[in-house]
Amino acid sequence: MANLLPVIPEFLMMKYLSVYSLVLFAVLFGDPVYAQQQRFLTLEEVVDIARENSPDAMMARHRYRGSYWRHRTFRASYLPYLRFDATIPNLNRSIAPITLPDGSDIFIRRSLATSSGSLSLNQTIGFTGGELFVRSGLERIDLIRDDETTVSYLSTPINIGYRQPIFSYNPHKWERQIEPLRFEEAQRQYKESLEEISMRATNLFFDLLLAQINREINEINLANNDTLYQIAKGRYELGRIAENELLQMELNLLNSEANLEQSRIDYEGAIFRFRSFLGFDDIQDLELIPPDEPHHITIDVSVALAEARTNRSNILQQERQMLEARSQVDQARADNRLNANLFAVFGYTQSSESFEDAYRDPLDQQQLTLGIQIPILDWGVSRGRVRMAESNRELVNTTVNQAMVDFEQEILLRVMEFNMLDRQLEVARTADVIAEKRYEVTRQRFMIGRIDIIELNLALEEKDRAKQRYLSALRNYWRGYYEMRRLTLYDFMNDRPITVDFESI
Repeated sequence: MANLLPVIPEFLMMKYLSVYSLVLFAVLFGDPVYAQQQRFLTLEEVVDIARENSPDAMMARHRYRGSYWRHRTFRASYLPYLRFDATIPNLNRSIAPITLPDGSDIFIRRSLATSSGSLSLNQTIGFTGGELFVRSGLERIDLIRDDETTVSYLSTPINIGYRQPIFSYNPHKWERQIEPLRFEEAQRQYKESLEEISMRATNLFFDLLLAQINREINEINLANNDTLYQIAKGRYELGRIAENELLQMELNLLNSEANLEQSRIDYEGAIFRFRSFLGFDDIQDLELIPPDEPHHITIDVSVALAEARTNRSNILQQERQMLEARSQVDQARADNRLNANLFAVFGYTQSSESFEDAYRDPLDQQQLTLGIQIPILDWGVSRGRVRMAESNRELVNTTVNQAMVDFEQEILLRVMEFNMLDRQLEVARTADVIAEKRYEVTRQRFMIGRIDIIELNLALEEKDRAKQRYLSALRNYWRGYYEMRRLTLYDFMNDRPITVDFESI
């Protein structure tokens, strides 16, 4: 509280001390329910609550969790996966053509049931874009006749195979470069979201603080103007002031009543928005404590630029966009040239009318397939796609370069603005103290009849304006502080990068 003495006017200081005493008494001796409904909050506490419990913070966490599980899915796709496929059973009763030994075809009615099952272990080879697999399977055919049912089995104890596209576009190659960037970008975006929440919490804090102080000022102005009006009435009856001065004092009193009512409405609107943002629904009385003196931080432009380039998500986003554009060019070019697909399998197989014999003395089997695809004539479709992809790549490069220039200019401008806020706040604070003293002196002189009502009104207006300017300067300073944190993801107060415990999310 010692730091607030030069800043807060005496009447506000006495009010806060009185409120603290009442709250302490209520907590120790009063109704526990009433004590829980009152709450005092500083700017730092409001920011912490907003970053943890506000709806915006919850949405930011859910967005990050979506990015986390996307990254987990990407990593899991390059691990071996085991799969079981089965058909149990497939019954077919139909008339179908068959070929006799003499080469003629006839139609006969057949009834058969087939069942199959296979267990396969697959592994994606990201570097080549191929897939290695190991498979084991069993098939059974039940040929149903009127007199008997014939059963036969086909076993595949083990098959080892490999699929490999040749000369074609390999999405895994680019995915392995893009997805880690995307995940790290999501982590930085989450940090930036928290700092944006801090900025909004700061704005709402000062909105409510300003409404709170305006209401208190108007209450005091109303009491002062009522006192001055009663004094003016006495002077008018004694003939010491003219009627127009009495009417002016009465008008000041009425204006004070109107201002007080409007400030109460403004306060209710501000506290509603404040509670809604923080998720408060069970606190009846909130009292905000003005923030302490600023930390007098001076930010070096080169340091801010270096930290912003290192920590901001924009840098990774631009790098990711260029990789995606290059990937599209690679895909368009691959689709315009010779493509081939290699499929090779080596394993064992056996068939029998009994289950046991289907696995006895298996025979080896091999399969090798090489398919090719050669574009010959497509009337320039593929070439057009390549040109479109290349044009998009150049557009992305130009956009990224311009965005980088704008990014650095924004950092430079914001640093210059922030470094001036400390001085502006000092001037506003001094002006507030002077205006408060001037009004008090003017009011005392008016009460003894040394000055007229015009000078008193001017002193009152200047006092209120000085208070408004001081609170505005205080808001600008703290909002600028959190904006610098958002722009650089760097804590200049503690001289370290901003960190988040992602494991707890």
